Amino acid sequence: MALNVGIVGLPNAGKSTIFNALTACQVPAENFPFCTIDPSTGVVTVPDPRLDKLTQIYKPAKITPTAVEFVDIAGLVKNASQGEGLGNKFLSHIREVDAIAHVVRCFEDPNVVHVHGKVDPKEDIEVINMELALTDLDATTKRLEKEEKLLKTGSKETAKKVELLKKVKIQLEKGLAARKLSFTEEENVLLKEFNLLTAKPMLYVGNISEGGEQGENAKRVAILAKEDGSEAVFLCGKLEAELAQLQGEEKTEFLKALGIKEPGLDRLIRSGYHLLRLITYFTAGPKEVRAWTITQGTKAPQAAGKIHSDFEKGFIRAEVFHYNDLVAAGSESQVKAAGKYRSEGKEYVFQDGDIVLFRFNV
Repeated sequence: MALNVGIVGLPNAGKSTIFNALTACQVPAENFPFCTIDPSTGVVTVPDPRLDKLTQIYKPAKITPTAVEFVDIAGLVKNASQGEGLGNKFLSHIREVDAIAHVVRCFEDPNVVHVHGKVDPKEDIEVINMELALTDLDATTKRLEKEEKLLKTGSKETAKKVELLKKVKIQLEKGLAARKLSFTEEENVLLKEFNLLTAKPMLYVGNISEGGEQGENAKRVAILAKEDGSEAVFLCGKLEAELAQLQGEEKTEFLKALGIKEPGLDRLIRSGYHLLRLITYFTAGPKEVRAWTITQGTKAPQAAGKIHSDFEKGFIRAEVFHYNDLVAAGSESQVKAAGKYRSEGKEYVFQDGDIVLFRFNV
């Protein structure tokens, strides 16, 4: 299952341009608000050089990387939560995503109008965050009314939902994100059912001019992201769009000429993984080399369940070794000879870069 990221931002912040660059899907990116009305979805494979090395060693018939799905919605404006610019309709399209990427305009360009008449990252961020909070407040108020009606005949869980919704509502009435509250493990489980936008992790994506990483606008976004407890990544949408048209050696030379180590996509995905506490493990053999995404702290049976529910139900053990040990040894047989090949049980916590063969019985 791909990681899902919803892209939000003001009109003309460069959302669709960045989406096009990231996914190589050509979505309209015109110089006027609400150009993107229907949500656009693009699935991007996650670049991982470890797959190349595993391919060299195993020479598989098939290679399957893990993926990220980006969902681009129309630009939001002030009062979007009240339906301005069809805001409510747009926001409903990203209720189910795992995280939100908030594209913030940092570039100055007199030929690209700004809906507020000036480039001000702080104001732009406040407008979007307030609209997300107001949208959640409306959804929370309605859900609270529904759960309170069930209190007399409801279960203990209903009462817990009511208390949680009241807690979240107070936060949202202040215009603050639900993710800034502290929740118990039980509350986190209940919270997922509500699909609140402000409870999702937020990644700020500063759309800068070429070479604008050190500009004042970018610095302000970095500070605001840190204050929000979020990640921030900066890229030039225009440059990434050009880069997306290149392949292979031509792409490498273009990056080298600009003094850029990697495409913005790589940094964006890495920031998203860090934000969501995600790691990658591999299954490898002559038939297929495949990458799997799991959350940090995932134990062996649940990691097996990512492949198939039967693997989790009938889990016996996981035969594990690490990518670094494989590269150092040169082959799986040499890993075994070096004593680096292990048999792990149900309590084993997977590590990023683990290579595994699951044993199960159903």
